[in-house]
Amino acid sequence: MPKFDFSLTTRNGQKVEGIHIYGEDLASAERKLRQMYHNCEITRCQTINVDKEVSQSADIEDILSVICKNN
Repeated sequence: MPKFDFSLTTRNGQKVEGIHIYGEDLASAERKLRQMYHNCEITRCQTINVDKEVSQSADIEDILSVICKNN
């Protein structure tokens, strides 16, 4: 599922940047955004390629191998 990065101006004039929302497409991500920020003005939207993000998780085998190497 693609991830979208939004910047917006709230109805009170406050600028908010770096809001990341997953959505099936831009329309569904924008709908989710507008549920959180009513009557906002979207100033920027960028699609983030989730496939290129590096996973930071490690499984138990990785952790145990590091511990065993240090002993």
